[in-house]
Amino acid sequence: MKYEVIRTDTADALIRKIVLYIAENFGNEVAREKLNHMEEAIMSLGDHPYAGVAPRYTVFKRQGYLVLITDKDLVFYKVDESKKQVIVYAVVDQRQDYLSILRGL
Repeated sequence: MKYEVIRTDTADALIRKIVLYIAENFGNEVAREKLNHMEEAIMSLGDHPYAGVAPRYTVFKRQGYLVLITDKDLVFYKVDESKKQVIVYAVVDQRQDYLSILRGL
């Protein structure tokens, strides 16, 4: 069963931040490739909503988050079975202090 993939405004803003950083430091072509790779990974959750793993931090586990690990990014999301939706809440670089970034979710 196909799930609808929804990204929150926070997730979109964090994706933009990552892509802009890459564009400034490595060029537009690399940034486009990164964006395409992230989009593919996120959209794949529509077919495989439980592809992610339980988060490392208990606070996120208790809240029902799953984490899809891509090359250098972590996609934090929840699955709503009743609505057949995957809601993406945040996308962060693994090298960032993502615990601080995600505390506001």
